[in-house]
Amino acid sequence: MSLEAEPVAQAVAVVDDPEIVPVLGSVDEYLKFCMQYDASDLHLATASPPIWRRYGNLQPIWDTDTHTAKPLSAEDTLRLAHGFLNDVQRQQLEARGDVDFAYSTEFGRFRASIVKQRLGIDMAFRIINTHIRSVAELGLPDTARTLCRYHNGIILVTGPVGCGKSTTLAALVDAINEERQDHIITLEDPIEYVFEPKGCHVNQREVHTHTASFAAALRGALREDPDVIMVGEMRDLETISLAITAAETGHLVLGTLHTGNAPRTLDRVLDVFPSDQREQIRVMVSESLRGIISQQLVPRADGQGRVMALELLVNTPAVAANIRDGKTFMLPGVMQTGKNVGMIIMDDSLRSLYSQGYITREEAESRAEDKVLMRKFFES
Repeated sequence: MSLEAEPVAQAVAVVDDPEIVPVLGSVDEYLKFCMQYDASDLHLATASPPIWRRYGNLQPIWDTDTHTAKPLSAEDTLRLAHGFLNDVQRQQLEARGDVDFAYSTEFGRFRASIVKQRLGIDMAFRIINTHIRSVAELGLPDTARTLCRYHNGIILVTGPVGCGKSTTLAALVDAINEERQDHIITLEDPIEYVFEPKGCHVNQREVHTHTASFAAALRGALREDPDVIMVGEMRDLETISLAITAAETGHLVLGTLHTGNAPRTLDRVLDVFPSDQREQIRVMVSESLRGIISQQLVPRADGQGRVMALELLVNTPAVAANIRDGKTFMLPGVMQTGKNVGMIIMDDSLRSLYSQGYITREEAESRAEDKVLMRKFFES
C-alpha cells in the first residue's frame, strides 16, 4: 500500500535514516495516525511492527517502497502501555495478565485490550466512531426501524467479530431515543457509543466497571423500571435466559450474538439450555422474538472501504411455528417467501451488492450460504 508523504514524513523526521520509521512516543500518536487513515483497529505487539486493520485487511502500517518500521521490542511495548494505563489498570495487568476497558481521549474513543504473552505485551485497540450513525446512514431497511417500535420482545443483531454489530445496535437504540419517551438501559463491555438523552432517559453501565457481569447487570436492570434494555453480548446461559424473561415480561431487549445467520442464531440461543428445558424455551422464543439482523462487512470492489451485506428475519406466524417445532432448518425457505414483510436472505443481499458493482464476484461466492445457487447466478 502507499501512504501520502506528509504523515510518513512527520513520523520519520526524528531519525537520520528516512527509510526507518521509529517507535512513536505514545499510544495516542499511533491512534491519531490510524484515525487519519480510516483504520478500524490498531495492534502494537512485541516483536512485530505496528499493524492496523484497514478496510478489513490486517497489514503493517508502514509497508511502502520507501518506508518500513522495525519490530517493537518488549521494552517499547511496556513503555507504551505504561504511558496510558492508570494505576488500577497496571495492577490488574500485572495480577491477571490482561485488562480491557474503554479508552477516551480528547480526539476519540477506543476499545482497548492489553495482554501479557510469551514475548512481552500486546495491545489491541478498536477505534470507535463517536458519531452515532442513523438507520438511514447505515443503509438499513425500513423494517429495522419498524422492529424498534415494539414495546416488548427481543431483537438480535448478529455476525462475526468486527462486522459492525455495535454500530447497528447503536443506530437502533438512537432511533428509539429519538422517537419515544422511555427509559433505556445499556449494558456494555466496554461502553462504546455515548448516548445523549433525546426523548428518552438513558443509563449506560459498563461490565467490570459498574457491575460484575452481563447477567448481574441484567438482573439489576429489571429492578430499575426500564422500557428498553440493550445487552452488549449474550454469551452465556444466564444472560440469555434473563434476556428472554425480560422480553416476555414487557421490555424491549436488544442484544448481539456471534452467529452468521438467522437459523444459526436461533440454534445458538436454544442450544445453551439443558435439553429438558428446550421445548419450553422454543415456545418462549417463538412468542418473544421480533426479528434478527445478521450482517457482515464485505470489501468494496474499488478498494475504498467495506459495504454491509445483511440478512433480516421478521417473526411471522410461519417463523414462530418453525421455532416452536424445532425446525429452524426450514427458516431460509420461509424467509424467501416472506420478502413482502421485509425479510432478506444473505445471498440475495450479496447478489444485489454485486449487481450494483459494490463487491466482486469472488467475494460474493466466498461468502454465500448456498454456493451452488450463487455460481448458477453468475453463469446465467
